[in-house]
Amino acid sequence: MPAYHSSFNEETDCRLVGNVSVLPIKTKIRGPAPQADPSQGDIIDETIDLFRANSLFRNFEIKGPADRLLIILILFISDCLAKIGSARTVPSELEASKSLNTLAVDNFPLPGDATFPLNAHYAAPASRADADYLRGYLTQVRQELAARMVERLYADGTGKPSKWWMSFQKRRFMNRSLGT
Repeated sequence: MPAYHSSFNEETDCRLVGNVSVLPIKTKIRGPAPQADPSQGDIIDETIDLFRANSLFRNFEIKGPADRLLIILILFISDCLAKIGSARTVPSELEASKSLNTLAVDNFPLPGDATFPLNAHYAAPASRADADYLRGYLTQVRQELAARMVERLYADGTGKPSKWWMSFQKRRFMNRSLGT
């Protein structure tokens, strides 16, 4: 059974930085990301929907630039779940939100950096300006993804993260981690 790929691979009117798509997202967080149509799904919704199925795969064939963004976001969700799971006590929704927002804005490696775990599959940004744009975009996307993950993890109203999501905290997509 093959892994699930991004439906945004066919998008032709999006900017590429290196070989990563800069796709529109639905957000109120300030940043360089283009605004998406609120009635349509965006890459963050797609990543959350595909995370659990794709995290079971060790291999993933990249079929387009949106798949590269999908991989980065799936690895970030893994890091988010690991962060919540490694807390000494089960964090409340507010504590989890603060923790994941901090994780989202922490310094992280970009494609082309020596510490980026998947450099073989990614092209480095062409210029310093492109690298800064990509860092701003990924920071904004990570913040929005962290906020939506907290909503999804604590949706049942019990004040504890969903066990169906937390069961994936030790799973590593492609046996990789962003190392955050």
